[in-house]
Amino acid sequence: MARNDGVDRTFARNRNLKETNIAHTEEHNEREMSVYRNPDIVAERNFMNVHYKKPIAKYEEMFKQLETDKVISTRGLKQDADHYGELIFDVNSAYFHNHGGYEFAKQFYLVAYHAAIDIVGGKEYILSAVMHADERNRAMSEALGQDIYHYHLHVVYIPTVEKEILWSKRCKDKNLVGTVKEVIRQVSSSKKWNSKPALDEEGQPIIQKNGKPVLRKSYSVLQDDFFQAMKDKGYDDLERGERGSSEEHLTVTQFKVEKEKERLDELQNQVLTNEKKLKRIESVSKIQNQIQARYEEIDHMGKETFTGNVQFTKPEAKKLKKLAKQSIEYKSKMISLNNELEEAKKDIGIWKRRYEELKKQTKDFIEAIRKAPELVKSFIRKVLHTEKDVPKHQQHKKHERTI
Repeated sequence: MARNDGVDRTFARNRNLKETNIAHTEEHNEREMSVYRNPDIVAERNFMNVHYKKPIAKYEEMFKQLETDKVISTRGLKQDADHYGELIFDVNSAYFHNHGGYEFAKQFYLVAYHAAIDIVGGKEYILSAVMHADERNRAMSEALGQDIYHYHLHVVYIPTVEKEILWSKRCKDKNLVGTVKEVIRQVSSSKKWNSKPALDEEGQPIIQKNGKPVLRKSYSVLQDDFFQAMKDKGYDDLERGERGSSEEHLTVTQFKVEKEKERLDELQNQVLTNEKKLKRIESVSKIQNQIQARYEEIDHMGKETFTGNVQFTKPEAKKLKKLAKQSIEYKSKMISLNNELEEAKKDIGIWKRRYEELKKQTKDFIEAIRKAPELVKSFIRKVLHTEKDVPKHQQHKKHERTI
């Protein structure tokens, strides 16, 4: 997702998840729902989703087992803290379409999965990694007249940092006090994603005028890591999501909201067009009424003589001649307007059905606008999308799939 400037960009985003909402994330990612609110999910393609790491149990059960096995530690973790994280890796749909689609996407996200392992700190902290191949890009599909799918990767993991536990003063051996007792992997989303000092070309911290170091936001670092990992593996026809922009926080859902907004705008334009056509239809009706009035006026002209002929006054004859000439003009206009009328009727039916369908599909979005218009407007302004016509791509080595 990016702006419509023909450039393919990488996007990486992190979501912090609590115990209270991890179940819903699991149901979505693992396609465990019987019904999906997202109309673009094609259930018949669920089998095409690719697991680079398939969960061996429920997410919560895996978390507890890792804690039991002392792979992770929740020491000092608050009950309402973020226990889980989800990385979402993404590139605009056009990029994959122009490079071969499904098979290309599978290989691309295999590389992305290995990048995720490095970002997370180890494969053991990843609960699930799945590429979704069953979500249809409706806008592109309609534009190209064929089904186009939006490939993206979900990686659910446990955010951990290495922490040294020191011997306390209560230790009997005073020589050990203050030394490292053990090293644990502490569950902590805040520490995992804390801001890091920005470095110059020589690897030295960049210092502000006030003497404090310039900090790089953690999600900006995430964007850098993902982009660099893909570039190092030969995907050098991509650009990084822009720094300091809202693009660093885009999601697949946001993309769809923006596309639905574009579709609504398109329908509104069509409504305006059809309103103009309706005015033309009213014009046709008005002309027809005028013609009927003329017919009645003509019927009352002239007087029948005893010989059976019809006698007209001079003004009546003059008017009849004028009407005869006008009828020729009206006939030509009527043919043209009737053609437009038939086309307008067809268009109105088509766009009315499309409008009702889209209105039904976007009722939640419309309700959100009604309840919190400023929040939604701010949300939408951050959303952009790229669809590239013909990108260049250099061949890269195929990587063996390892889970």
